[in-house]
Amino acid sequence: MDGRVNNGGNKNAGRKPKDEEGKLIERLDAIINSDEAIEVLKNKIKMGDMRAIQLYFNYRFGKPKENVTLSSDGLSINFKDLLKFE
Repeated sequence: MDGRVNNGGNKNAGRKPKDEEGKLIERLDAIINSDEAIEVLKNKIKMGDMRAIQLYFNYRFGKPKENVTLSSDGLSINFKDLLKFE
């Protein structure tokens, strides 16, 4: 075995290799004007499109941290605390 995970046997699963990702970006840049795309995003934000607003904030400021807490019968577990490796 060459050390790669088989992704459940699906050769298309997982992140694309960097060279493949770079080729896709080049193809998209050849057909999509980024200034026009940003203008469309701006117009959607001005119209109150919540998905556009969320997209902008996620890229501009990053996604907020998510907290997952499970409680039952007085038992409270924070799964993020369980996942910390020290």
